Amino acid sequence: MNSRRIVTVTRWLAAFGALAGIVLVYRHWLRVNQTTVAMTMLLLILVLAAEWGLRYAVVISIAATVCYNFFFLPPVGTFTIADPENWLALFVFLVVAIIASRLSHAARNEAKEARAKQQELEVLFRLSRELLQSESVATLVSSVPSVVASVTEATSGVLYLIDGDRLYRAGAKVVSDIEIPHLRELSNRLSAVNVEQDEVQIPLRSGVRPRGLLLLRGVSLSKKSCEAIGGLISISMDRSQALENLARGEAAKESERLRTLMIDSITHELRTPLTSIKGAATTLLTGDVGAESSHELLSIIDEESDRLNKLVSEAVEMAQLDARQVKMHFEPVDVLKLIEDSKEICSWVEDEHPVVMHVPAGIEIQADPGLLQKAVCNLLENAAKYSAAGKPITVTAEKRGDWVSVSVADRGIGIDPSELGLIFERFYRGRADGKEIAGTGMGLPISRSIVEAHGGEITVTSQPGQGSVFTCRFPVGGPVG
Repeated sequence: MNSRRIVTVTRWLAAFGALAGIVLVYRHWLRVNQTTVAMTMLLLILVLAAEWGLRYAVVISIAATVCYNFFFLPPVGTFTIADPENWLALFVFLVVAIIASRLSHAARNEAKEARAKQQELEVLFRLSRELLQSESVATLVSSVPSVVASVTEATSGVLYLIDGDRLYRAGAKVVSDIEIPHLRELSNRLSAVNVEQDEVQIPLRSGVRPRGLLLLRGVSLSKKSCEAIGGLISISMDRSQALENLARGEAAKESERLRTLMIDSITHELRTPLTSIKGAATTLLTGDVGAESSHELLSIIDEESDRLNKLVSEAVEMAQLDARQVKMHFEPVDVLKLIEDSKEICSWVEDEHPVVMHVPAGIEIQADPGLLQKAVCNLLENAAKYSAAGKPITVTAEKRGDWVSVSVADRGIGIDPSELGLIFERFYRGRADGKEIAGTGMGLPISRSIVEAHGGEITVTSQPGQGSVFTCRFPVGGPVG
């Protein structure tokens, strides 16, 4: 309070001092006409009104009128005015000074209000930018007090939510659990922003239903801005809740889609060999078959049993890779030898397709050779299944810096762009010309899991009718960490 009084006294002294300076200069040093003196005094009054307010300007206007009469209107040195025109001039000077003071003061207040509104708009913009970044309700509500207090420069902030009687704090204000019933009652009762001493109480609503309360201390915002803050917080919470619901819905749809794919695949892949085994076994049990037919039926049972065993093995292997339960043994692996060993494992590929290799000798990586052979073999078999008999399959490898790339290219049917995002998912099987290609739908997902377990990545480029290229990239030194 003392500092404000000192400032006020200083301003009054400065205002009268400036008026006295004008009189002194024009009276003793500069000889000018009465109009110049009046305009100079009027300029001083306008400056006072613009900078310090109307009361300074009005008082100095009266004082300037008196000085103008005494020192500059004849007869000089008296308050008597000889010429009636000077009476009019003096009256006009006083009226103009007061009106100009009021206009300057009004312009000053409007500019001050405009700056305040601009600052409040900037606060709301920064707050909206901070709040709308969160897509989780839990993260949002826990950050609201600190974010609002930081943006609005409040000394403290408290957020109370009716749902669960949750309380979140930021700053110096301490709220105990004893106050929760009071906060609940206040949340249900308040319908508009309420100010008590230095505390602003902002109700939060979802439609007409009360949601909670935001308490701020040490803020200098208008009630409309506080209401906007409450609405912004409610909108942000609704948005985050909607995003969470959408994410859960998408996850449920994805889970249902994968479940459907899995059931379709298992049903198809299990039913076909089981039907063959059941038919062959039933025929054998009748006993009415010859030796040659018996051998053929037993061969069918043997092949279909191997097919079932492969399906189960791949399913188990996929689950182990997903759960990181596969023990990997890293050692230096020659890429050329790795690819040749992979060709031997799936030798049937070369029986139907020429395999062209462009693999330089001497390229080594740290890897688990058994797992990588399986990944490369899966890619070779995939290329063979989706290529017409006799079409070549090309395998290339190159080293660039600390990375080694291995590519398997075919000249098969290619992959439709709509399927590129699905082919590495479990149980998904590519389709061509409306016909389903036989397989378990786990070869490519297993290959991707193996490559990623080695710290690498697998990508595909394809053009329908021209073929596909699958590329695996591995770090030379093995996975980091």
